[in-house]
Amino acid sequence: MSPADAGALEGLSSRATETLLRSLSQALHRDHDVSLTFASAGGVEVARRVREGETADLLVLAEDAMTGLESAGRLVPGTLRPLFTSQVVLAVPSSAPVPVLDTEEDLVAVLRAARTIGYSTGPSGRALTARLEQWGLARELGERLVQAPAGVPVARMLLDRQADVGIQQYSELAGMPGVRVVGPLPGAAAVTTVFSGAVLRASHQAERAAAALGLLGSPGMEETVRSHGMGSVPA
Repeated sequence: MSPADAGALEGLSSRATETLLRSLSQALHRDHDVSLTFASAGGVEVARRVREGETADLLVLAEDAMTGLESAGRLVPGTLRPLFTSQVVLAVPSSAPVPVLDTEEDLVAVLRAARTIGYSTGPSGRALTARLEQWGLARELGERLVQAPAGVPVARMLLDRQADVGIQQYSELAGMPGVRVVGPLPGAAAVTTVFSGAVLRASHQAERAAAALGLLGSPGMEETVRSHGMGSVPA
């Protein structure tokens, strides 16, 4: 059976990699005759659905979520691999003044001056809250820290003026109308998230899915990955 005759592969991912995976899937279809589509939602939601038995062929989520699903027996052993890296950035509404963000002290000043700080339920949100605990700022900022509901992008909070500043993956904030990315978190506050992929145990096309996963992380895809503001992880 040729790839064209086989059934289309289906993937699940978080929204942080949604547009990148759409572009990569188009490249796979064009260059390798592989039909692959991804359905995207909030990473926490996708992980829950997989734990509850949702079927698909491939899964791409943040590294920690994937490790948990591997331990839960939801992934085909030996297929888990890192694919992409993404920086966590700070953004503001495009109509707001652009704050200085050169040092950790600048970041603390921006957070203290903000009326509300939007952050996500995903790895960027967990990294932010951990950093604030280390700095002793979590209690001081208190209710000004507003976590976006699962599946709601921080960009939406900025556009709706529910947050003065937002912190999330670059890929989820860059290019959004009405949102300006100020830059990555500076110094020791910097956060790089690794997104990993694997074949789901629920797949009925595990061999083809593993081959497609290898193509997603292949050197030939590096330019597309970079164009989406992410980095590739060598196999």
